[in-house]
Amino acid sequence: MQERLKELQAEALDKIAQAADLKELNDIRVAFLGKKGPITEVLKGMGKLSAEERPKMGALANEVRDAISSQIEARQTELEAAAVELKLAAEKIDVTLPGRPVKAGNHHPLTRIIEEIEDLFIGMGYTVAEGPEVEQDYYNFEALNLPKGHPARDMQDSFYITEEILLRTHTSPVQARTMEKRQGKGPVKIICPGKVYRRDNDDATHSHQFTQIEGLVIDENIRLSDLKGTLDVFAKKMFGADREIRLRPSFFPFTEPSVEMDISCKMCGGHGCSTCKGTGWIEILGAGMVHPNVLEMAGYDSKRYTGFAFGMGPERIAMLKYGIDDIRHFYTNDIRFLKQFSVTE
Repeated sequence: MQERLKELQAEALDKIAQAADLKELNDIRVAFLGKKGPITEVLKGMGKLSAEERPKMGALANEVRDAISSQIEARQTELEAAAVELKLAAEKIDVTLPGRPVKAGNHHPLTRIIEEIEDLFIGMGYTVAEGPEVEQDYYNFEALNLPKGHPARDMQDSFYITEEILLRTHTSPVQARTMEKRQGKGPVKIICPGKVYRRDNDDATHSHQFTQIEGLVIDENIRLSDLKGTLDVFAKKMFGADREIRLRPSFFPFTEPSVEMDISCKMCGGHGCSTCKGTGWIEILGAGMVHPNVLEMAGYDSKRYTGFAFGMGPERIAMLKYGIDDIRHFYTNDIRFLKQFSVTE
């Protein structure tokens, strides 16, 4: 039995020394020191020994176990250190190599247009107002002179959540909320940028979700000439100092009189081409004097206060300014499209 234990110790130490990795080392530990290992099998025969031999054999067995365990721990330390060295070698970095270039992001063309318009109007004394995209029917329609059943509601096919809650179809509710908060006191001078939603079929010129920027001015003695002068400054700033504007009669329930503004075509200089469909003009936005009913519903004395409002689509302005032919480019996140709008432009 003593010789067998010595043989097992020598065999185990030899295999430990040759172990190539931690898994193999662990297998050796289980094989020799486990409950079903050869050392345990040898010790099962201790019952046949005399009372004097048993303590000696037990002490020898413990010495063998300790020797094997000690050698396993030492070899484990060696293998772990070797593994760390291999990992460090594999992950070695040559600090003399040039760094990888960092790609700088660009402002989205819509963001650039919106910020440019905001900067223009802030410079003219306007403030930026915001409101909820999930809106009440009252602020989206009724407070804007569009009572329930009004035929003009059909012009804006809406996403209703309940009978009284919908996704706003324009940013005009922000104007209604702002006027309500002022409680009939002027002046008011705001622009309202934001997302709006309408049930529309997506194509090159239409989208079910798009952006709008609307403006509102209310004070004493506000005239249509003030509106025209404001829009003329806007057109020249956005499209060039040589751009001309014209106002055409139109209809919007919340303005009276209502107008649509055209700018002279940049491509042909107003002479007529395929871009402007031979007219020399391109429609850009809608505007008008705030309807007295809208003023009265918001608490303003329409005999004392007057105002004008205008609304434009940043997508349309960006398409005209940058020569973009499909509104869907703004929302498909095609990196090839976005790269055209460099930060240094």
